[in-house]
Amino acid sequence: MSFLDAIILGFVEGATEFLPISSTGHMVLVHSLLGHSPTEFTKSFEIIIQMGAILAVLSLYWRSFLDVEKVKRIIVAFIPTGIIGLALYGVVKTYLLESPLIVVWALFLGGIVLIIFEYFHSKHPEDELMEKPMTYQNALLIGVFQSLAIIPGVSRSAATILGGLALGFSRTSIVEFSFLLAVPTMLAATGLDLLKTSASFTGNEILMLAIGFVISFIVALASIKWLLAFVRTNTFIPFGIYRLAAALLFFIFVMW
Repeated sequence: MSFLDAIILGFVEGATEFLPISSTGHMVLVHSLLGHSPTEFTKSFEIIIQMGAILAVLSLYWRSFLDVEKVKRIIVAFIPTGIIGLALYGVVKTYLLESPLIVVWALFLGGIVLIIFEYFHSKHPEDELMEKPMTYQNALLIGVFQSLAIIPGVSRSAATILGGLALGFSRTSIVEFSFLLAVPTMLAATGLDLLKTSASFTGNEILMLAIGFVISFIVALASIKWLLAFVRTNTFIPFGIYRLAAALLFFIFVMW
């Protein structure tokens, strides 16, 4: 991996982490476009530079983590993913992260789901003013939706957002909750990977990780602000269309 590769991958991570298009899926596919063979380091790189995106959320929403009641609900929402992620860590890293085909299918099917959901989902403008409270039960259900994103290409953001919309939350509130829920989810994934692999990193690999981290942080800040502005006046159908197009293009130019 070169310095330019680390910059490109950091940009992709920061730009896609919070959009409902799957950052992990894009990372797997961009690795393929760059000609990288799957190695322990490239797979760890995809996981660890998520710390940049985490820092972006913390820098914008640090006050939310001082709210004890909100933190409790974030923890409850994290539980399903934490259990499933720990149990299937080896399967995900050994098999799923090495399969561009799984990513392409997940992107494609996820795009169809986004479009169909938005076509049938309706919410009156006045409902946006009557914010639904985040109960522990709702938080747990959103966490179950998020756990589907253990499959690369599904998108943690898409799963939590659609789950929240299905439960009756407004677009802005569920998008912001998705940002907050990303923190323990990605911290856990990154921490687990560092415990298992950090001792084997070379000096050059650590430098690559640092570059990816910094770029990811900067781009994620912009991505978060843009998404919040976008959802106030738009549906997620454009993301569904993008997922379909991306899946087809990657299938044609990378896998065919």
